[in-house]
Amino acid sequence: MLVNQSISGVIERITFVNNENGYTVAKMKSRGYHDLVTIVGNLPGVTVGAVVSLKGQWKMDSKYGKQFIVNIYEEKLPATIAGIEKYLGSGLIKGIGPVNAKRIVKEFKEDTLRVIEEDIERLLQVEGIGEKRIEMIKNAWEEQKEVKNIMIFLQSHGVSTAYGVKIYKTYGNDSIKVVQENPYQLADDIWGIGFKTADKIAQNLGFDPQSYKRIRSGILYVLNQLSNDGHCFAYRDQLIEESNKLLEVELERVASAIEEMLKEESLIPDEDDALFLPAFYFSEVGVARRLRSINETDSNYIHKNSDKIVASIEKQNKVVYDEMRREAIRKAGSCKITVLTGGPGTGKTFTTLGIISFYSMMGANILLAAPTGRAAKRMSELTGMESKTIHRLLEFNPSKGYTFKEDNPLKCDVLILDEVSMVDLILMYNLLKAVPDNAIIILVGDVDQLPSVGAGNVLRDIIDSGAVEVVRLTTVFRQAQGSMIITNAHRVNQGHFIHYKGSNNRDFFFIDEDDPEQAAKTIVELVTKRLPTYYKVDPLRDIQVLCPMLRGSTGAHNINTILQEQLTTKGTYIKYGGTTFYVGDKVMQIKNNYDKNVFNGDIGFIQGINLEDRAISISIDDKIVEYDYTELDEVILAYASTVHKSQGSEYPIVVAPLSTQHYMMLQRNLLYTCITRAKKIFILIGTKKAVSMAIRNNKIAKRNTMLAKRLV
Repeated sequence: MLVNQSISGVIERITFVNNENGYTVAKMKSRGYHDLVTIVGNLPGVTVGAVVSLKGQWKMDSKYGKQFIVNIYEEKLPATIAGIEKYLGSGLIKGIGPVNAKRIVKEFKEDTLRVIEEDIERLLQVEGIGEKRIEMIKNAWEEQKEVKNIMIFLQSHGVSTAYGVKIYKTYGNDSIKVVQENPYQLADDIWGIGFKTADKIAQNLGFDPQSYKRIRSGILYVLNQLSNDGHCFAYRDQLIEESNKLLEVELERVASAIEEMLKEESLIPDEDDALFLPAFYFSEVGVARRLRSINETDSNYIHKNSDKIVASIEKQNKVVYDEMRREAIRKAGSCKITVLTGGPGTGKTFTTLGIISFYSMMGANILLAAPTGRAAKRMSELTGMESKTIHRLLEFNPSKGYTFKEDNPLKCDVLILDEVSMVDLILMYNLLKAVPDNAIIILVGDVDQLPSVGAGNVLRDIIDSGAVEVVRLTTVFRQAQGSMIITNAHRVNQGHFIHYKGSNNRDFFFIDEDDPEQAAKTIVELVTKRLPTYYKVDPLRDIQVLCPMLRGSTGAHNINTILQEQLTTKGTYIKYGGTTFYVGDKVMQIKNNYDKNVFNGDIGFIQGINLEDRAISISIDDKIVEYDYTELDEVILAYASTVHKSQGSEYPIVVAPLSTQHYMMLQRNLLYTCITRAKKIFILIGTKKAVSMAIRNNKIAKRNTMLAKRLV
């Protein structure tokens, strides 16, 4: 058995961090070692400047050399002047950033922490610190004192400072009590703390690995992981097997825990041995119930014979619809719920404008909505009418929830919802609860794109159910036929090989490159030099790199790092985990934050960094959103993004790597979605073999849903 060795020192640099599980690679300055020591382990939230005491073992890695593998770590208050300066400048004490930390320590040296604790008014001696900042520092220091015992307790059980702050913010003075009684509750209540982190804390506390609390938390974790993959439920055998793999306990114990959870209704059973989390069960049943109720209720604006109205629209708008689009408008005008689907260039927007004209001519009150700010903005630009995100439409309030709901429905006769393929089950249910029964609903979207990031497959399920009228536009507009982007998107969708060559003024380009490292260099050259020079565009706002995966040479992580280096003006910065954020950085929100009214996939630009308050401000959809240091795990760089995160967006220019390195993700609908994100120029870098693999793989990952069955 390996014996733990001990080393201590100051964290100088963080090389990599996985915010989901806290796995960190960092460099540490330690007495007795000439070079910085590489430390590796589960160190969630550890910051540069932290003084740490570590226990673990040395290991020689064939690629990275000598490393210290951390099993246990503890953060301590620093004793040296350099340590005190780094500690105060790390952002733990609001009001003291790196600049003021340097000034304070220069003034008081080793006596600094005692001065702040016992005689804080002496800070007035320091340049740049006035009464207002002293008050801020005093409050922050008092809060630190309040949480000191909690922090010491948590750190002694493997919880980092950053997670400790989140725990304290959630539970206050009950933090120790909650953690001692049921550390698995952390995984339920706090974003960023998953089951594995909670389980590690529990093991340090001596919790029984066979306990019901642990098994219950593991089962919930498995179900939530499945929901992250789009599933609304798990089959009993599937849940038992996956939970057993995670928990490493007897199958009978997992089965017994499931029975207990069914009794307490934290799981809900359905036919075919399906087991739901309550939120997904009630949302799925609710979506089916609301769609049926709306579909079965009459409206004063429905016209069974609408040919005359369509003719009037053509005359008024000076357009001529072909039979397919004329039929689409007729159906939308004669049915309570209509789905309008089709690929790029087939005229979904043109037809939607006809439907809007149809109901406007009849004096109906029309509301337009889309799932994201970008999609809503695009809808407004194309229609000339106001379009809102679903959350804005329902007037979401973080403390009170949705303003518009069952007992306070929206005031509308017609609701037109765009980009429905992006809408997950729970969001659709919240929307439908607010739609009055007599309203008409038009659902617009491309069913062949990737499904929603959240659980469910709402648009496909509604279409597959056959319960509502569906219009699929297939004919490509003549003016769109000259676009290789549109032509190749349809070819991919039909399983045909793409056309690689075209006219000189084409909008689709292919660069054959089988070396991922070279492909990454080409992407950077295209984004930073060739495309901005040739097309006179802004590389940050007009060009988007879309990657099939996060990992690898041409994965979003690596491309982000390189592009940030090339495109960012080095100035004020703040570090979180393994990421350095600069003013001007292009970033993406990666979780729904209802308090800030920002959502998973929203893109913004860092407008300001306040080092003293350890906060950043980000411009997202023309509004400034403030982030505290402990909230930076919600934000990632977005010079490059995954294709999944790009849904609902369009970019003037898209650059996309596609190599056999991505074989796990090479699917037809992924390539199709990627191509259809480009408005003007699409550049594919990779191999024809990878393109062929993607086109041939039409196995759409089946999601566990029952919505289609419930609608029949």
